[in-house]
Amino acid sequence: MTSYYDHILGLIPVAFVAVAATLTLAGYGTTVAIPAAGGVAVALVGHALFVNGPRDDPVVSAAETPAPAPTAAPAPDDPVPTSD
Repeated sequence: MTSYYDHILGLIPVAFVAVAATLTLAGYGTTVAIPAAGGVAVALVGHALFVNGPRDDPVVSAAETPAPAPTAAPAPDDPVPTSD
């Protein structure tokens, strides 16, 4: 199963090449295209580290949380407190 970080590791070189190639084909020089592509790669790494940083404890979504245990009702033979 691939995680968010697997996607980020694959996206970094793809984004770098895509941005550099797009800017170069758009007429920008490589001295502009390479740093711009590097900035995109740095932004991806920064997002993976600081915005959606790794955690020690697994995050459990609301859909995965177990339902609370039902509260036990008094047994029929238990005396019911009455107010006198």
